[in-house]
Amino acid sequence: MAQNQTVTEAQTGTAQGAVLRPGRAADPVPEKVALAASQNNPKNVAAAAQNLSHGTVGDGSNENLRESREQPDEEQGNSTEASDATEPVLAESRQRKLRLMLRQCDRVLLMDFELLAMSDWPDNFSVATARRSRDLWVFSALVAAVVFLSGLTGFVPAWVAGGGFGAFVIIVLLGIPVVRRVYTPAPSYLDLLLKRQRLMRDARKHAEHLEGNEGLIWQCARMADYNPALKNTRFSNLLRLSEQKALPRALSRREHVRLYLIYLLEAEKAYSRVQAAFLEGNQKAIDEGWQAAVAQPEDRT
Repeated sequence: MAQNQTVTEAQTGTAQGAVLRPGRAADPVPEKVALAASQNNPKNVAAAAQNLSHGTVGDGSNENLRESREQPDEEQGNSTEASDATEPVLAESRQRKLRLMLRQCDRVLLMDFELLAMSDWPDNFSVATARRSRDLWVFSALVAAVVFLSGLTGFVPAWVAGGGFGAFVIIVLLGIPVVRRVYTPAPSYLDLLLKRQRLMRDARKHAEHLEGNEGLIWQCARMADYNPALKNTRFSNLLRLSEQKALPRALSRREHVRLYLIYLLEAEKAYSRVQAAFLEGNQKAIDEGWQAAVAQPEDRT
């Protein structure tokens, strides 16, 4: 019985005691685990060990998370530096493009609206009225001439032929512009035709002056991004003729001149917007210190 008790005590002591086997060095026991072990409380030992393991894992995960956050920050910093380096180049290119648009389309500011609008153009009603008056004048003159010639042949009495001759002379005198202006301020049919021709000739000369040697409106078509109305298909023929430097000769009717005027008005709107964008970009370049993108004044000679 004593031997059995001794064997039981030996087994119990062996089970409760710590056994070290050859291998790696033992991990240092933290203070919390050691304190819990000294109090002989297995639950406290397990909780302390679990907290320790979570804390160790948490520290490692925090370090990995910190590294993963630092890498995107570095990449973002590199991309920011690259964008900062490319912004002056893009600004310079944009300013050069806007400056070219303004230089090529600056002749649109020389447009004479009154000359191209032809507000004094005789309307069709006035022309029709003047034509009717002319036809009546011609018919009256022919009747008087026939009466006079009939008297020469003896077909009518002489006094009737003399009256026809006098009427013919008076009618012819009334057709002379100087005498006509005495009794009526209305222009004659010939005056209206000459006025139309003069207005058309002046409009074509002004269009030729605006187009110059290179053509104007086909170069203004580059500003279509600032005024979508310039992309209208009704201007396609004008743009083609302007590029071929044959536009002034093709303006043979008033409708052509008015269409040309409409395009110039739309181009003037686009020009003002391009100019505002250029000035805004120039001011931004000055504020940012991008000297390459700042417009320099040309030397005066």
